[in-house]
Amino acid sequence: MYDDHDPPWAMQLAVHAEKAAPPAHSTVCATAAMAVVRLLTDPRATGGEWREPVSRWESGRIRKVARRARGARWQAVQELPGVTVDHAGAQARAFLPGPVTEVPPELAKLQVAGLDLADDEEPKPPPGRPYAAIALNPHVAMSTGKAAAQSGHAAHLLLRRSAAATRAAWLDAGLTVHLLRDVPWEECVERATVAVRDAGFTEVPPGTMTAVAWIVSP
Repeated sequence: MYDDHDPPWAMQLAVHAEKAAPPAHSTVCATAAMAVVRLLTDPRATGGEWREPVSRWESGRIRKVARRARGARWQAVQELPGVTVDHAGAQARAFLPGPVTEVPPELAKLQVAGLDLADDEEPKPPPGRPYAAIALNPHVAMSTGKAAAQSGHAAHLLLRRSAAATRAAWLDAGLTVHLLRDVPWEECVERATVAVRDAGFTEVPPGTMTAVAWIVSP
């Protein structure tokens, strides 16, 4: 049992974004989401040494905090427990969740605010099926850091709430995520299996629908 007075837990996310050649906004969001679900399906999380802290975190709010990492600081955080994903020109690492009051020094040095990246001029084509389609609410202004965390939430909910066979096929295909930019938001909401409503800690009011997701099957 966990005490309500215990400090909240969060999963920290680090996005590799160098000044000279930063990744695209949409790719970062998809890559961060993939890092989240790959950590959650890692054998260490499903039955190994990460199982207890992941369970402890999921027993409360599935809070995620995205940070920007550059140069030596990106290399330093690779030593912390977590999973790094390199996808379509972007890199992101999801870390083992823990109390927000006990963030490792290597992570605490990384900037939370100010991660705001430009997007590619044209949307990328979807990957091979099955994949997770995530759409961000175009009517809500979010920084790249916020959008990456919301994409992570959407993928997380999709992993936990999808039908077993659909989830298994997605897992077998590598848990690929694609961020939609060319489908109307209202249509995305109709298609969605899960929707993220933000707790309102940063950038948007509580209860705002920030993202929706579903698995695109063969």
